[in-house]
Amino acid sequence: MRTWIFDNNPVIVSTGTVGGPFEAKGKIAEDYDLLHEDLWLKEDSYEKAHKVLLEEASLRATEKAGITKEKVEYFLAGDLINQITPTSFSAKTIGAAYLGLFGACSTSMEGLALASFIVNHGGANCILTGSSSHNAAVEKQFRYPTEYGAQKPPTSQWTVTGAGVSLVMNKGEGPVVTSATIGKVIDMGLTDPFNMGGAMAPAAVDTIETHMKERNIDPSYYDLIVTGDLGHIGRECALDLFKKHHTPITEKQFQDCGLMIYREDQPVLAGASGAGCSAVVVYGHLLNRMKKGEIKRMLVVATGALLSPLTIQQNETIPCIAHAVSIEHQNMKK
Repeated sequence: MRTWIFDNNPVIVSTGTVGGPFEAKGKIAEDYDLLHEDLWLKEDSYEKAHKVLLEEASLRATEKAGITKEKVEYFLAGDLINQITPTSFSAKTIGAAYLGLFGACSTSMEGLALASFIVNHGGANCILTGSSSHNAAVEKQFRYPTEYGAQKPPTSQWTVTGAGVSLVMNKGEGPVVTSATIGKVIDMGLTDPFNMGGAMAPAAVDTIETHMKERNIDPSYYDLIVTGDLGHIGRECALDLFKKHHTPITEKQFQDCGLMIYREDQPVLAGASGAGCSAVVVYGHLLNRMKKGEIKRMLVVATGALLSPLTIQQNETIPCIAHAVSIEHQNMKK
């Protein structure tokens, strides 16, 4: 079994989301707690700015919950930079017991799944979890510095500058986490680092179908099934696989965070990506919709391409993973 059931219903009591200047021009700008006017955030490197994004999102989450950071028992988070350095430096500021995570762009739900598991079984009462990315820092590491103006193919995606965190507690008011399905690595042999959506789609489909089978539910149980950052290419691949497997998920029901952030006239090619992508959409836009009653139950499936500069240089294929977490309006819990 890869699915955990959380009978004690861990609660997402608050969230914090921070974005950059490009995100401020997007479709969900009103759902961020804070938006910055430039990529530097008054720091002297993009990596230091990256650190600040996560610190600010964490501060917003604790402030909204009405607690101090000293009340946070554990901090579970990660990013895409070498050795998750921005997150580790943020952990120094936050001061809680720290578990650094790397699941690439799947990190947001990896963290939420683990935080909910710990809270559900009495390991802690208050955990802060999240993930972040910074466009200029990530592009510099994985591809080329943005100053080079390198051309990209239509299958590539735009790394989000943003951070999203949630405060998970054993009691309180807010959406509840009812289950999580942990992904396994799926590698279909793709090698193109500019088509991560296509590479990740099979992992997303595997996790979603495993979740439905192990929970013995139909996809119609959820109002929304949303992937992390498949983008246009990956979403179409996933829909084709669902059709091939006779899995009854509709196009309207199956959405992608990477297609929700930016406007059509923004030059993001196949959509958004980055460890901050699903974090800002879920902890900002989608949970706001849930609070309004527009969504009662959703399955969030954060997707990650587990590649690195080293593996690309050595012509390796791209192993991928997806972690699913079901979040329900508190009034819907059984």
